[in-house]
Formats: sequence, C-alpha cells, structure tokens
Amino acid sequence: MKNIFIIIIFALLLQSAYSQIEQDKVLHFLGGNLYGLVGAGIANEISDGDRTWTFMGAVGGSLLIGLAKESIDQKQYGGWSNEDLLATVLGGATIGVTIDIFKKKKQRKREQLFKDATKTTYLQLEKTFPIETTEIKSLLVLGMSSTVLKK
Repeated sequence: MKNIFIIIIFALLLQSAYSQIEQDKVLHFLGGNLYGLVGAGIANEISDGDRTWTFMGAVGGSLLIGLAKESIDQKQYGGWSNEDLLATVLGGATIGVTIDIFKKKKQRKREQLFKDATKTTYLQLEKTFPIETTEIKSLLVLGMSSTVLKK
C-alpha cells in the first residue's frame, strides 16, 4: 500500500513538472533515451557486459546525437541550445541508470538461482562395483585401466 501511495504522488509531481517543460525539451529527452539505448547496447556488446562502459555508452550515444542535432539547428536556424543538448544527454543518462538497475536485479536473481542449484546434500554411497576381476574392454578402448573401478 505504501508503494502505491508513493507511485501516485510521483505521478502527480511528474504531471505538474511536465506542464512546465517545453515540448521541444521533451522530444530531446526522448531522443536521448532512444539513442542512449542504442549506445548502451553497443557498449554492452563491446565490453562484454561491463556496467561502467554500458552507462558511458548510453551517455555517449545521447551526447553524439545531441551534438549532431544542435549542429543541424545551428546551421538551419542559427541557434545553438545548450538546454536542448542537456535534455538529450539527460535522456541517455536515465536510460543508463535504468539499464544498470535492471541488470543488477537480474544478476542478483541469477546468483540466487545458482546458489540454489549448487546446494548439495552429502550422501554416503558405497562405491563398490559388482565386477572386480573382469576387465572391462570399453575402458581399455578409452585408454583407462580397470583399476579405476577399484577403491
């Protein structure tokens, strides 16, 4: 119940904050999200899942697209906007943090599954075989001695 109450309050605060942000900044933020996701995916593949490189890939991807968009705006409209660039990079940073949070949760779950799977019970089994004197030809084919069966 407490979590639902916090989510409702957070949604209401986002509603009032959204009405004060220009529509252009929202689009830059979403563009930063998308290209940050692409950058994080590429960095994740290159670095074999390193968390730092994945985050930096998300920020770097959004920074690259933000710089490209602002340079196009500078050429076409004659205006560079640092606020738009910041909104784009913040979009990439939020994706980087989100990926890190969910990846950490998945890793903890995987580690717990591994711990549960590797729990062993120690059974005292008698290690005697019914055939002690007969040589098993399949062991000889593998290059093993029949003394393997004896304890």
